[in-house]
Amino acid sequence: MVNLFPRFQNGAPVTKEFRLPPVRPAPRHGHSGSEGPAARSTHQGNPRIPHRDRWFRKSVRSPSKKLLIFSAATIFGRVKALGSNGRAPSPQEMLKLRKPALRKAGLSGAKILAMKDLAKKTIEGIVPSLEEANKLSDEELVKRLVSVRGIGAWTVEMFLIFRLGRPDVLPIHDLGVRKGWSVTYGKKHMPKPKELLAFGERWRPYRTVASWYMWRACQRAGHAALRKIRPAKVRRKREAARAARTRPRPRRS
Repeated sequence: MVNLFPRFQNGAPVTKEFRLPPVRPAPRHGHSGSEGPAARSTHQGNPRIPHRDRWFRKSVRSPSKKLLIFSAATIFGRVKALGSNGRAPSPQEMLKLRKPALRKAGLSGAKILAMKDLAKKTIEGIVPSLEEANKLSDEELVKRLVSVRGIGAWTVEMFLIFRLGRPDVLPIHDLGVRKGWSVTYGKKHMPKPKELLAFGERWRPYRTVASWYMWRACQRAGHAALRKIRPAKVRRKREAARAARTRPRPRRS
């Protein structure tokens, strides 16, 4: 199994392993010539992505994803202890939990509101069961899940890739994918999300496979190479500052 980024696993045991469709058909949809993910397939191997169970219980980890992994694991352990039978709280249990108890577990007010909203919309059916999610299109799932407080497009895209194994997902806001694109195509700037979305049309219907190769390119590039890749706005500011320093100063009369 390829370990892409530890934050996608959050310390949880990976119970299954999921293989994406073989990459062999990709050259017809990829970039021509020797560039791009198709040309790198012999170096990177075939994509293999961790597959995890239990949609709602894993989703309660999401509000703490921005914390350090050890801190997030500690908080999740405390929240899990509030559920029955040693499991994370069910949606019904989450709605009944008092704010002081969740505060004591280490959750902020914003995270408590996010988890309560997730529980409420799970009960209402807005957040589908795993069986229902497998029958819905990517677009419908994004529309439903981003309506939940604290869940953005990136979180849904990771769910589509790492839990449902959807083959045609391109997380255009993911820094690893954007930096991997810059490494793969020899660019010194990170693409804007709209630029990456337009470029990714050539990868259909295997944009998940292409994303995997972008992650791998980012992972293999090393810190020194990645430091040179900056958002276009940052690069322009730095270039302007550098030009100002090298510009000859007028002589005083």
